[in-house]
Amino acid sequence: MPSEVNRSPKKILIIKLRYIGDVLLASSILPSLHEAFPQAQIVMLLNPGTQEILRHNPYLHEILLVPRGNWWQQLQFLRNLRTRQFDCVLDLTDGDRSAILSAVTGAPVRLGYNNEHRWRKQLYSACVDSCYGTMHMVDYHMMALEKLGIPSRLSSPQVFLQQNEQETADRLIRNLDLVGKAWVMMHPTARYWFKAWSVQKFAALADQLHQHEVPVVFVGSAGDTPVYKEIQNAAQSQLLSLMGQTSVLELAALMKRCALFIGNDGGPMHIAAGVGCNVVALFGPSDPSVWGPRGGKHTVMYKGLDCAECFEPGCSRGEQSCMNQISVKEVYEAAMEFLRLHE
Repeated sequence: MPSEVNRSPKKILIIKLRYIGDVLLASSILPSLHEAFPQAQIVMLLNPGTQEILRHNPYLHEILLVPRGNWWQQLQFLRNLRTRQFDCVLDLTDGDRSAILSAVTGAPVRLGYNNEHRWRKQLYSACVDSCYGTMHMVDYHMMALEKLGIPSRLSSPQVFLQQNEQETADRLIRNLDLVGKAWVMMHPTARYWFKAWSVQKFAALADQLHQHEVPVVFVGSAGDTPVYKEIQNAAQSQLLSLMGQTSVLELAALMKRCALFIGNDGGPMHIAAGVGCNVVALFGPSDPSVWGPRGGKHTVMYKGLDCAECFEPGCSRGEQSCMNQISVKEVYEAAMEFLRLHE
């Protein structure tokens, strides 16, 4: 443990300014942190829109959001952050903005990552030695705890639910006439188009499952509805949709009730794993050894092409997308294996 660390910090701030899936993965450190410092108040600083997934997390005392308002609102936020008098800051973001926020707190212990070897290292009291991209992100975040003298341990993200989310999920299942049935949830979109399996393949997969009388329910935000309509138009069978009809935690509650989740690399995939749902994860440019589902039972479809991680807007090799290398047949076979286990 660094000499400047207070062995019993009273207030700990964790900064993670990324997306919902990233926030959930970062939350894996909370049980170990609470166990090491049970009397400490643990606060997380997040981007607006990512906080819902941690709403009921029992290890958190408070969630702060970085404002998106005018300069005066942001200045007020910085002043408030300073007055909180945090003893320790763990910046899990690996970015310049979060490093500045870390320094603003004035905490005597400020730990962060600096994989780009940028100037921000001067804003931390110590940098976490890490090998980004060589380990799963959960283990990557655990390295920050090791810097505090907290032993690293195998961990997985958890999603905590309350009765109201469970009741909403039960109502939606009744409305779709899925009570007592083994049904499959599909999430067909991704934050970046090149991380998404094709509409035609999702439709073909849904048709094959329908032939075995397995209901398929598509989920996503209201903005994903046009994608669902494309899939329905391409499919021969009648599909079901709950797109835009649930909150993040209501969706998580539904995941606990389905037999299998099939989806692209993204936040919903991590949420499904976080509630212990069986997962078939579809990976293209991202490395599943770093970003794959953690927890529960899962199968990852990944071709590991030598052009992975390119993140180019097009594909100069003419393969259109590494996602296209994943066949409907292999995803169907993986899905049926899970469904047989579910029987």
